[in-house]
Amino acid sequence: MAVVVVVVGVMALTSFLPKLNPFATKEIDRSGPVLLKSIKDLSQYHAAAGEFQVVIDLEKDVKLLPDFLAGSRALFVAYGSVNAFVDFSGLSGDALTVSADRTKVEVRLPKAQLDKPNLDQQRSYLFAQRQGIWDRFKSLFEVSDQSQFYQLGEQKIAEAAQHAGLIERAETNTRAMLVGMFRPLGYDVTFPGSKT
Repeated sequence: MAVVVVVVGVMALTSFLPKLNPFATKEIDRSGPVLLKSIKDLSQYHAAAGEFQVVIDLEKDVKLLPDFLAGSRALFVAYGSVNAFVDFSGLSGDALTVSADRTKVEVRLPKAQLDKPNLDQQRSYLFAQRQGIWDRFKSLFEVSDQSQFYQLGEQKIAEAAQHAGLIERAETNTRAMLVGMFRPLGYDVTFPGSKT
């Protein structure tokens, strides 16, 4: 009984005075310096961005065995964003045509493109998971790998971005940006081949 009282007393004392705790955890960051590997000049105008959320419902079913013995099902919530941009690096010399009286300019813009989805690691999470007995046993000896959820999330968000109107919005915003840039200089701007 006296031993229990002493242990409880020591634990209570160290909780009030953390510096006296001989078992306190100390975090040491031994990371090396960040190395700059390369620098690239960017010629892209990022004109629109979409925020997306998708719930990945992934089931692994084992033939001839009931779910409670083998197999798994997981729900993963993925958050991510996709940027739409216009790349000016491929513009040729005839991309801009100025009228003889220098009051009008024609701009031939390349088609907008979509960036690769950028998954938000902090907001994406495993919502629920159900495992059969065999899978639970295996998980005691394996490191949990959630990369397949992130890959599926990226794939589904990329597919959704194709139909979200981001490309059209980026092209509209790029035209508006160029009009705002040329009008104060006295030019009327037209975009041959565009709908607006």
